Amino acid sequence: MTKKENDRIQVVIKTFDELNTHELYEILKVRSAVFVVEQNCPYQDLDGIDHYASHITLWCGGAIVAYSRVFKDANTGIWHIGRVLSTHRNKNYGLQVMKESIKLAESLGARCIEIEAQCYALGFYEKVGFQVCSEPFLLDGIPHQRMRL
Repeated sequence: MTKKENDRIQVVIKTFDELNTHELYEILKVRSAVFVVEQNCPYQDLDGIDHYASHITLWCGGAIVAYSRVFKDANTGIWHIGRVLSTHRNKNYGLQVMKESIKLAESLGARCIEIEAQCYALGFYEKVGFQVCSEPFLLDGIPHQRMRL
């Protein structure tokens, strides 16, 4: 487990086995709130990847304000960042969780990192160095593009 304090923001990085039930519940709750409810997109969030991913959470006032997961695809050896979210807009929590995610992936040996970005958010990911590397495609009915750093 890694913790850092930064302006009342606590960054917590844990593997699945290190998460306690409260943390796991809060992660699943916020992912459902953003990706299912807010985006009106019923999809299978529990995809088995969580078991071998590292989970990056930004906590403030006892609540998750940003989240992502970092994992290496066992078949391709490619590192991925996914399920990126921020619960508050215009506070740079999303940018902070992305920077922490990139730093973690690189510390684990990543030379290349890929994401499947929702098309509306391409500019956000370009800010941290990702570049589009695919044509648009639908994922759960939402336009996405692969990006690589």
